[in-house]
Amino acid sequence: MTAPSAPPLAALPSLVGVVHLRALPGSPRYAGDMSAVAAACGRDAEVLADAGFDAVVVENYGDAPFEPGSVAPVTIAAMTRCALAARVAAPMLPLGINVLRNDAEAALAVAVAAGGSFVRVNVHVGARLTDQGLISGAAHRTLRSRRALGASHVRLLCDVDVKHSAPLAPRPLGEEAHDLVDRGGADAVLVTGSGTGREVALRDLDEVLRAVSAPVYVASGVTEAALPSLRRAHGLIVGSCLRADGRAGGPVDASLARRFVQAWHAMRAAYA
Repeated sequence: MTAPSAPPLAALPSLVGVVHLRALPGSPRYAGDMSAVAAACGRDAEVLADAGFDAVVVENYGDAPFEPGSVAPVTIAAMTRCALAARVAAPMLPLGINVLRNDAEAALAVAVAAGGSFVRVNVHVGARLTDQGLISGAAHRTLRSRRALGASHVRLLCDVDVKHSAPLAPRPLGEEAHDLVDRGGADAVLVTGSGTGREVALRDLDEVLRAVSAPVYVASGVTEAALPSLRRAHGLIVGSCLRADGRAGGPVDASLARRFVQAWHAMRAAYA
């Protein structure tokens, strides 16, 4: 299978749909059929493209409990296969990669191999207490790896105060966001709620928007009803609400995806 080249990314996309991969080989819930996993990824990417999303991000959501550091080679290989399936199914959409829980180097490798345009990094700077234990950011290594790979075009979308975690020593959120961009070199900042599918506190979004000049995304708990309150963000990363049961992990529902895009454009037109 030959993957088309990545489409040009003059500006970061505004509306990003999430493909939650089924469990991959080597993870506890893997069902034994890698072809089915890749095919499901391709279908979800195609649904998101047809619905009108600006980009798609592929993540190994089904691999929980996640590795706290580097993932196994088989995970990188399987994610590359899935990313290629998404690229073929949605050749005009910018493609993002998120290797959970926090393997930014693996994400960069997959993005380079599959024609990706951006990666998501949960902990880019600082350190967090998570259900995987202590996770430390490795911005120094990630940026050097990106340069060594000749992948300066691959943008780094990085979380601040990321969900499912707690700080070792609390700091003002605006300071964390500023350091993420100014010292960590993040290309965009992602703001989340406390967990998957949980809404962002608007005071947190406002504080991050005041602190940085980089694009800011809302990256959890997005719903149609919440769209007007999120209008100041550069964009959204949308996952759970595109599933028929409203929970992360299942296939993207085509009718919900189309309806969400329509609501997004209607909201932007109303506040233009």
